[in-house]
Amino acid sequence: MPPALLIAGYILLTLAPLALAWAQGKPPRAFVDELSSGLALAAFAILLMEFLLSGRFRSISERIGMDVTMRFHQLLARVAAAFILVHPFLYATPLGLVRPDDATHQGHLGLTGAAAYSGIIGWLLLLLLVVTAMRRTQIGHSYERWRIGHAVGAVLIAALVAHHAFAAGRYSGEGPLLWFWVGLLVLAGMTMLVVYLIRPLLRLRRPYEVVAVTPVAPQTWQLEIKPRHGAAMTYDAGQFVWLRVGGNPWSPDEHPFSLASAPADRTKLSFIIKAFGDFTSKLGDVAPGTVAYVDGPYGHLTLARRKAEGVALLAGGVGIAPLLGILRQMQLSGDRRPAMLVYGNRSRTQIVLADELEALTTSLNLTVVHVLSEPDDAWTGRRGMLDEALLRELFGFDGAQRWCYLLCGPQGMMDSCERSLLGLSIPARQIVSERFYYD
Repeated sequence: MPPALLIAGYILLTLAPLALAWAQGKPPRAFVDELSSGLALAAFAILLMEFLLSGRFRSISERIGMDVTMRFHQLLARVAAAFILVHPFLYATPLGLVRPDDATHQGHLGLTGAAAYSGIIGWLLLLLLVVTAMRRTQIGHSYERWRIGHAVGAVLIAALVAHHAFAAGRYSGEGPLLWFWVGLLVLAGMTMLVVYLIRPLLRLRRPYEVVAVTPVAPQTWQLEIKPRHGAAMTYDAGQFVWLRVGGNPWSPDEHPFSLASAPADRTKLSFIIKAFGDFTSKLGDVAPGTVAYVDGPYGHLTLARRKAEGVALLAGGVGIAPLLGILRQMQLSGDRRPAMLVYGNRSRTQIVLADELEALTTSLNLTVVHVLSEPDDAWTGRRGMLDEALLRELFGFDGAQRWCYLLCGPQGMMDSCERSLLGLSIPARQIVSERFYYD
């Protein structure tokens, strides 16, 4: 599913309630009144569709990436907030009760009592929800606490807005538009049911346990887990999962980590994790045998279904994790295509599993290029950053446009590498990246 198709579909669903309202044929009001109602109808549609976007459905994320899905989710939330912000201030029609001779709400809005309170509270809660999502890191709440509040807030807002629309809306409480809202409300409810009940139940049936937590660099570990029964999940090399270590499958204490293992090895899953706070800072203390649960796989940072004569892997720091999984899979599957790993770190000690990477150069048609930004005096390899000059030197050969380029690392590194590769006339469809930073 191309991103453009996803966007077009959501635009059509956003415009659908406007068309259904117009089809009711009610006598027109002042332009600002109709504009206000139109903004509210579009915002309500966006709000209900947001449940689907945030539901981690693989049919979407495997094709366009979880990062694109979540950025679209954030963009739509801000559009809805902007529409709702101005909506109540545009009306020119009086707010009082509808007269018996004004059943179509042409002369009065009929905004009194509970309908007024549900609208006001929903208006305030939506703004609060969007602001706290945009400023989550500055507010300082843990991801787990924020996620619970975000989900509860979204459900409350949907319920309040639905009551307000059906009780006081001129168009929403009757005809095909009513059934349109019912359909979206059912879809939103089913999404919540899948995310918070069905998926945890499925994870409860397929528990994993920690096999080993091995240091591989300063404050960086390789975590290995195995299924307590049966084989490990199926996935494509380069994908990621939401991982819970300890607790139960309903716990909000979950985090996205790329899979560093090869899908052909069905005995275990492995991850390369660096301590950044919260769960990751305590990873070194996790004991073997601790229960773990995975939700996934997700993502599109893979070679699956991509045509390429060669494979270029550009990694920064622990961004090596999914690319290591791809190399391990290439080894197990006997993939002899030419490949090059360009691996950037600050110092020599931060290189993850250097010995394994070196060994892969003998079992694969692989070249490994290490680049250090702050090397010691004894370092004889490349120095600096993964910049345009380096990429031009490494990938300026004839046929480089037919390679596939997979990027994973810090935000700035990926942005810079993408620009440099495009500057080398590498087709955009041959450049694949996925970010856990969405904003």
